[in-house]
Amino acid sequence: MKRYIFLLIVFLTTQGVIYAEEVYVAPIKGTIERGIAAFITRVMTDAENNGADAVIFEIDTPGGALDAALTIRDAILYSEVKTIAFIHPRAISAGALISLATDHIVMLEGGTIGAATAVDQQGNKASEKIISYFRNEMKATAEKTGRPSKLAEGMVDEDVDIEDLAPKGKLLTLTTEEALEQGIAEHIITESNRSEQLVSVLKHYNLENANILRQTTNWTEVIVRWLTYPTLASLLMSLGFLGLIFEIQSPGWGIGGTLGLICLGLFFGSHLLVHLADWGEIMLFFLGLILVFVDLFFVAGFGVMAIPGVGLMIIGLFLSLMGRTELWTLGSISDALTPLLAAMIITTILAIVMIRMLPKSSFWERVVLTTEEKASDGYRVSPYEDFRGATGIARTDLRPSGTGEFDGRRVSVATEGNFLEKDSPITVVNIEGSYIIVRKSDEVES
Repeated sequence: MKRYIFLLIVFLTTQGVIYAEEVYVAPIKGTIERGIAAFITRVMTDAENNGADAVIFEIDTPGGALDAALTIRDAILYSEVKTIAFIHPRAISAGALISLATDHIVMLEGGTIGAATAVDQQGNKASEKIISYFRNEMKATAEKTGRPSKLAEGMVDEDVDIEDLAPKGKLLTLTTEEALEQGIAEHIITESNRSEQLVSVLKHYNLENANILRQTTNWTEVIVRWLTYPTLASLLMSLGFLGLIFEIQSPGWGIGGTLGLICLGLFFGSHLLVHLADWGEIMLFFLGLILVFVDLFFVAGFGVMAIPGVGLMIIGLFLSLMGRTELWTLGSISDALTPLLAAMIITTILAIVMIRMLPKSSFWERVVLTTEEKASDGYRVSPYEDFRGATGIARTDLRPSGTGEFDGRRVSVATEGNFLEKDSPITVVNIEGSYIIVRKSDEVES
C-alpha cells in the first residue's frame, strides 16, 4: 500500500499537479505614485519572506513621481528574489527605471521603453541638476542589472548621442524589436490573449508549472494612496490645526482636540507608510506642539516657547511633504510648500470664521455650557467678584498675564491679549471664574 502511495505522489509531481514553485504577479499600471510604491514594497517583502521563486511585474505606465519610482527601484533592485518586467505595451519615464531594475525584461510586440527625462508637476523639463541625478540613477541601475548603461543615460539626457537610435538632441525610446536587439529586453511576447501572454512569459523562464499568486492593493494601501494626495493632505493638516485651536478655546479635552489629533495622525501615518515621512519628522512636529501647549498653559505670555514650537511643527510638516528626495531644488521645495501654504491659508480663514460665528450657533450651545450663574441670582460667581471695576497697578509686565495689585492685595491678572508694561495703571473690566481681566485704566470707558 505504501508503495502505491509513493508512486502516486511521484506521478502527480511529474505531471505538474503538485507545484513546488510560486510566482507573484503584480501590476504596475497608470501613473507611478506613492500608493503604488507602498504596494510594490509590500509585494517584494512578502515574496522574500515566503520564499517566492519569482515576481513578475505587468508594466504599463507613462511615468510618474520620481520619489515613488526610486522607492520601487530600490525594493526590486536589492531583492534576492528573481524579478521579471513584462512590459505591455509601454514603460515610459519612471516605468523605464523600474523595468531596468528587474533581472529580466520581456516586452509585448509593439511596445516601447524609454523617454525618461525628469519633468516638474507642470510638465516642464526639470533643472540640469535633477536631469544629471536621474541620468546617473538610470546608469547605475543598468550597470547593476547588466544592461547597456549608455542606452539608459540616453533615455534621460538628450545630450547623450546614441548612434542610429537617438542622435544628440533626441531622447531615446526603444521599440520592442530595438530593445531586443540592444540587449535591454530578452524576449518578445506575440500572443494577443492576455492569459496566453502570461503563460508565454512563464514558459520562457521555465515557470509554467508554478503556482501563480496575483497581488492586488489592499484597502489600507488604497486609503493611503488617497491620503497622500496633496489636496487631501492639505485638508488633513487644516482640520488638525483647527481641532487644536478649537480645543485651546474651550476648557478640558473634547471633540476638537480628538479630531485634530486624528487628522494629524492620518496625515503622518499615511506619509510614514509610503516612506515619505519618518519618525524624525513626526517627533519634530509633536515636540513643537508640546512647546506651544507649555507656553500657553504654563508660561506667562505667548512667544517664549510657542514661536519656536510653531517653527518645529512647520518644519516637521514640510519635511514630510518633501518626501524621499536627495535633491532640494526650487521645484521640489515649491511642490512641498504648495499644500503646506494651502493648509495654513485654509486654517486661518476657517479659524476666523469659527471664532466669530461658532459661539453664536446652536451647535456651540450644545457642546459648551453658556448658562451664567449670576451673583444677582444668589450664586457666588468668583472669589474675586469684589474686584470688579477696581483700579490698581501692574506689578509685573502683563504678556498678557502677570501680577496686579489692588488696595495692597496682589493677584494674578490678564489682559485681553495686549501687552502692558510694569507699573501701568490698570482697571478690572471683567471676572471670568478665577480669571481677572484688566485693561489700561485710560482705555476704560468712563
